[in-house]
Amino acid sequence: MRSFIALLLIGSAFLIFAFVGTILNLVLYPYARKYPHASLNSQLQARKIVAFIWRVFVKYISWGKIIEVKYHGFDKLGRPGQLILANHPSLLDVVLIFSQANNLNCIVKKDLLKKPSTKAAIKACGFIPNTESEELLELCDQTLKEQALLIFPEGTRTGWDGEIKFHRGAVSIGLRSAKVITPVVIKMTPKGLKKGQPWYKIPRQTMRYEIFVGEDIDPQDYLQAKPKPIATRILNQELEEYFNNMTKE
Repeated sequence: MRSFIALLLIGSAFLIFAFVGTILNLVLYPYARKYPHASLNSQLQARKIVAFIWRVFVKYISWGKIIEVKYHGFDKLGRPGQLILANHPSLLDVVLIFSQANNLNCIVKKDLLKKPSTKAAIKACGFIPNTESEELLELCDQTLKEQALLIFPEGTRTGWDGEIKFHRGAVSIGLRSAKVITPVVIKMTPKGLKKGQPWYKIPRQTMRYEIFVGEDIDPQDYLQAKPKPIATRILNQELEEYFNNMTKE
């Protein structure tokens, strides 16, 4: 009975999410039409609207015991020049973070600009499509001059083995442009909402998330000791070890 009710709740939640996402195209149109030249103030207003919708979504599935979420240290997020690096265990990670920290910018998959339910929100919020180009580095550099930027350095959701591997590009951006790098660790049990996993194959138990904001890392501590390519490799390795240790505790 529990699994049947959970299936109904999660199904209705995703239907509502998709429907509201489509409606947001109309609500966010005045903001999205300015893309990519909207002011930061316009983007921040749009982010508040999106974050509110996502908070309601999170509360709904939390009420239905689909998930349970605990946040730790989120008051440290949102500073200009702050690069936030988070692991990516499930489909909901960006929703969970952004619903509580709505002044962040974020690098997103460029394919999301083609989806009706996400296109307007990405444009209105001024999120950065991952083009894997020199232009992306310049956009990140400009963004970090006055905003905080969230990146998921794995590039996709963590595999079923739980092993976290980061692309060095995110750390390279941090050493190049950030005033401070802040890790955000997402712990989740049991595993669910993985890449390629149908939404209706959720665990029977409540999926419990704990999201921890770690200690700040000063990029200069690495850049003063080593050339940038070596510093990037060292910091990337240290972060992988940190995230793997934290998520397996």
